[in-house]
Amino acid sequence: MQLHTSCDLTFDITMPTPFVFMLRPRSGAQQWVSSEEYSLSPCIHPSEFTDSFGNLCQRMVAPEGSFSVHTRAIVTVPDSTVRAPAGPFIEVQNLPSSVLCYLLPSRYCESEHFGQMAAEITAGQLWGYDQVAAIEAWVRANIRFALSGSEAPVSASEVNSRQWGVCRDLAHLGITLCRSLSIPARMVVGYLHGLYPMEMHAWFEAYVAGRWYTFDPTQTELRGGYVVLGYGRDAADVAVYNQFGPAVYPTSKRVIVENLEDETRQT
Repeated sequence: MQLHTSCDLTFDITMPTPFVFMLRPRSGAQQWVSSEEYSLSPCIHPSEFTDSFGNLCQRMVAPEGSFSVHTRAIVTVPDSTVRAPAGPFIEVQNLPSSVLCYLLPSRYCESEHFGQMAAEITAGQLWGYDQVAAIEAWVRANIRFALSGSEAPVSASEVNSRQWGVCRDLAHLGITLCRSLSIPARMVVGYLHGLYPMEMHAWFEAYVAGRWYTFDPTQTELRGGYVVLGYGRDAADVAVYNQFGPAVYPTSKRVIVENLEDETRQT
């Protein structure tokens, strides 16, 4: 599946404001970025770095006045999402060192408090992939998915208490339950083709059977079309932008994901 993604953000800046954006998809095992466009208005000179999770981050100081960020990319992703029923649990001592940080509690994922709950949800399941699938199904069935909510992320404990959340919040709870069972789990942000209404999206991945697998409690059926912008322990690591100084929110925002293969067939 070849997808055209775009994100346009406009801000009204009252004073020079430092930003760090995370808006560039990176080629990897599950996606190939064949072309990109990234423009700023007014034109300034950002710098780029790779964070500790391998995400591409753009650092800049936005000038006073109207400031816009425009991104475009063509990304090839799988047509379907890989599943692995009965995929085995990997004991902690056998996990790659690079995934150990995704076992620990983090700012929005207080996994030390969810052990009993996770054990009850996954009772009778084979250890590993089937446990995560049971967690995904439980979150989908018991936590109401809201299309909008508070701007600020909330913790898994709060999501579980109030019983509703946006995609980011449901991912936090899924991650937390996995980690409480010693299954590495991480937050993913990016785009999803066919999402309605179209917006940035968040889901989670769990490490079982020797690799990362995608889970998304907001979707009744997993499909292809996921484009990754960033990975992290929770939402604190994968904000598509962080600004420093007086709070600034976009005055306009537009996200588009189109399947170029569909357009080719139509013509």
